[in-house]
Amino acid sequence: MSKIEGFIAHSTLERRAAAKYYYFMLVNVFLGSIIAGTAFEQLDAFLHQSPTQIPRTIGVSIPMKATFFITYIMIDGWAGIAGEILRLKPLIIFHLKNMFLVKTERDKERAMDPGSVDFPETLPSLQLYFLLGIVYAVVTPILLPFVLVFFAFAYLVYRHQIVNVYNQKYESAAAFWPHVHSRIIASLLISQLLLLGLLSTKKAANSTPLLVILPILTLYFHKYCKSRFEPAFRKYPLEEAMAKDLNDRTTESELNLKAYLADAYLHPIFRSFEEEELVEVKVEKNKPQPASDRTSELSSPSPPHQANHPSSPPHYVYHPSSPPQHVYDPSSPSHYAYHYENDIYHPPSPPHYAYHYENEP
Repeated sequence: MSKIEGFIAHSTLERRAAAKYYYFMLVNVFLGSIIAGTAFEQLDAFLHQSPTQIPRTIGVSIPMKATFFITYIMIDGWAGIAGEILRLKPLIIFHLKNMFLVKTERDKERAMDPGSVDFPETLPSLQLYFLLGIVYAVVTPILLPFVLVFFAFAYLVYRHQIVNVYNQKYESAAAFWPHVHSRIIASLLISQLLLLGLLSTKKAANSTPLLVILPILTLYFHKYCKSRFEPAFRKYPLEEAMAKDLNDRTTESELNLKAYLADAYLHPIFRSFEEEELVEVKVEKNKPQPASDRTSELSSPSPPHQANHPSSPPHYVYHPSSPPQHVYDPSSPSHYAYHYENDIYHPPSPPHYAYHYENEP
């Protein structure tokens, strides 16, 4: 779904997928089990009571679901941690690939690739267990030891896996943390609202107004953290930017910064188009212009310029040799005498051609 939305970066895709999976688990596992279980168990109360009494009914049903969530933490959380440290599925897949697909050392390295941490699945699960611990810390404290055991083993296992097993594919500079912080604040708000509904059913309506300030203070704290710390995740610090610029000037003293920044933030595909257009413009500038009339060039007030005259096919002009003059001479056998110019005999020569070019410069 995140790819269909148009996101390209791998870190952005994982953050979007983690957000969707967290909302799914929040509605399906937490709210779904509480609301649906309460609706089926107290269907008559839901049908005959006023809508203003529904939050009170849900507050009553929250402690009743503590057993279900304890079982859920033991089966999904504890068993998931054991499966993470054993990694049976990757082990079986590696042996199958080694038997049928591995032919070279490169194939063996690809088959042994452990991959990276599955953030879209791991982080939402951890946040859900944190939500369960926050909600039931006051309502049903018996659930807290199970949550604490899960987080203790999760810390040890995931620390070992990240350091010694997984290969991190990218570095996002803690871009996940603002999302995690927002969901922690949301968990606090959910626990406070559910606590207000629960106290209103336990004959403690007089103390309920005193708890209204808790969600307000929580929202104020979230706003303060967002304005104070979020820019550090969105923008580059000025001190580090200055240090990086100084380092670049010392290591690359011949770098033309203005020319580099001209298209530094331009997508490579658009950069190639601009280079092609620049080449086309240069070719058009170097292309010879058609010759104009000489009269227009002479009458034009523009400064003189050289006109490139394309070569035209030569015109052939035939100059025949002059024939000899025939004079009657009775003494000669043929009664004709041939007189040539300057009394020089010119033997017959092949025709002569003169080449004339138009628009001679």
